[in-house]
Amino acid sequence: MQNLWSDSDAKDAIARHAAKGIGEDLALRVYTTRLLGGEPRLVLHGGGNTSVKTRVADVTGEQVDVLCVKGSGWDMGTIEAPGLPAVRLAPLGGLVGLQALSDEDMVNIQRCNLLDSKAPNPSVETLLHAFLPHKFIDHTHSNAVLALTDQPDGEELARDVFGKRAALVPYIMPGFALAKKASEVSRAHPDVEGLILLKHGIFSMGATAEEAYVRMIDLVTLAEWRLAKATRKIFPGASLPDAIAGAADVAPILRGLLSLPAKSGGREAAQRFVFEFRTSAQILAYVGGREIARYSQQGPVTPDHAIRTKNLPLVVPAPAAGKLDDFRAGAKQALDRFVADYHGYFARHNARQLPSKTELDSIPRVVLVPGLGLFGLGKSSKDARIAADLAETTVEVVADAERLGTYQCIPEPDIFDIEYWSLEQAKLGAEAEKPLARRIVVVTGGGSGIGAATAQAFAREGAEVVVVDQDGARAKDIAGKVKGLAIACDVTNPAEVRVAFDRIAATYGGVDIVVSNAGAAWQGKIGDVDEATLRKSFELNFWAHQSVAQNAVRVMRAQGLGGCLLFNTSKQAVNPGPDFGPYGLPKAATLFLMRQYALDHGADGIRSNAVNADRIRSGLLTDAMIAQRSKARGLSEADYMGGNLLGLEVTADDVAQSFVALAKASKSTGAVITVDGGNIAAALR
Repeated sequence: MQNLWSDSDAKDAIARHAAKGIGEDLALRVYTTRLLGGEPRLVLHGGGNTSVKTRVADVTGEQVDVLCVKGSGWDMGTIEAPGLPAVRLAPLGGLVGLQALSDEDMVNIQRCNLLDSKAPNPSVETLLHAFLPHKFIDHTHSNAVLALTDQPDGEELARDVFGKRAALVPYIMPGFALAKKASEVSRAHPDVEGLILLKHGIFSMGATAEEAYVRMIDLVTLAEWRLAKATRKIFPGASLPDAIAGAADVAPILRGLLSLPAKSGGREAAQRFVFEFRTSAQILAYVGGREIARYSQQGPVTPDHAIRTKNLPLVVPAPAAGKLDDFRAGAKQALDRFVADYHGYFARHNARQLPSKTELDSIPRVVLVPGLGLFGLGKSSKDARIAADLAETTVEVVADAERLGTYQCIPEPDIFDIEYWSLEQAKLGAEAEKPLARRIVVVTGGGSGIGAATAQAFAREGAEVVVVDQDGARAKDIAGKVKGLAIACDVTNPAEVRVAFDRIAATYGGVDIVVSNAGAAWQGKIGDVDEATLRKSFELNFWAHQSVAQNAVRVMRAQGLGGCLLFNTSKQAVNPGPDFGPYGLPKAATLFLMRQYALDHGADGIRSNAVNADRIRSGLLTDAMIAQRSKARGLSEADYMGGNLLGLEVTADDVAQSFVALAKASKSTGAVITVDGGNIAAALR
């Protein structure tokens, strides 16, 4: 483990914080916390915490002793000073004499002693930091330490590796009891550099930020050296099909199976998950091992993973290429067993709870696919990435543990206590989901104009958005704004469209809503226009819509969750303009294409609707074209753009809102919304 401490960086951190009125102790605490949080082998997604005991002025100006400790919700890799809220130290230290303290009382006391009532909740391990006498304290869930202690003889191994440099603390669920025990161990071994929390993690302590940090690095390095000596062969391979189906084929099947059925509203209302796929040589060895049913079903490598990954991953059969129906059946059987086992797990351990707990959903958050890799699941792409990151860490830790001996984590009752611990569940937050959360939305022509506005409108509704555009730079720009995926694709090329949808399925797990928006306008009197121009317009304004919709339906049917196709068909489809036939004719065909999809795929739960918009300033309707079209109609440009019943110019965002409304209209299909400010000639009848 590399020591990243830099004297010059530390001095810079002190100077930057001093300019904000923040003292040296807290400045260095932020600096080394970031060093630890930036190393995924030490800290992942909220795991671990740090503290410093210092003196600050309260509201009266009096200097008081405080513990600045990592606050809930802050990431150690990016933490700032507000992420280390100050808690009055004396009241916390006084608690060490108590025989017991409930979690609720512990949290209340910590919050009551915050110097800033608006600060985040101090870490659930605040009392452990408070009860230790050291000025700077670091806590991580080091992979190497976990691999060493997640063993039947983990205590003996740890004692051998760390000797007198670190004292051992038996596994106790985080909270008051663990804090008291750690304090007892520390008092019995006052000269140690750290504490090894068996099957949990490691603490290092020091008089300075540098000392605590360097001790963490040195102790972890000792564990890494011991693991490096282990050369035992691991994960002998199981028999796999000669050819394995790809993630793009497997993910939609799993996404459909792993959805929560809707209480009403049909398949499209099912609560689905966003996926994150991972594969590597190490992951493939792990998921393809003969003994996967043993080592993968032990439990999480460190307790707090359970709130993100549940107690166990789901293991499905290897997906043979060309035999996806067999894979679906096998995966369904595996899921049914998982769900039944989870219900049993809950019933066994809920029986001893006072008061009883409410069972969480029984859907796994990690799926292991032999021959292919693993999927993390979450309510958002962020949560799915977290689950996948933790699953990858599990693979690494279990591999090291198995190379050394036999992987064995905390017992099942302790896993349950963590998974259903109210203080851990609070980390996930109770924020209400937005209307289109968990939905994967694809917008073609999404790099500008109506497409860009539509991508941003769906993102505001909570959707995961894929921006598809022929101009890759534009797609990337808009995708950056919506925190989505950018794909450069010529939608008139069926092969590129197929590749794009496969990438989307492999990235997010599937597709829920597609806005087929890409288009361009060709003008000309229909009796004079050349065939090449007309065919070119049909390629983009009709055939591309068919290619996009066909690929979307392919993925949607594999999911079995229904879906929604939305077409930008333009008012030209029903109210052709003079000299605009090359554009209007394929748009009219696309309007009827929308209706055909509604007719043919309603039984699949797939809705198909359209928006007929008119006179929207965009890359299609440029200033030059506005001048041409207004001249063709004998109008001024202002009258042309506002020439509707409401006398208002319609914007790209107005069209985007109509696409969103249609996406939410779960019982509307074959429908057309006209967004043109009012034009009776374009009204459907």
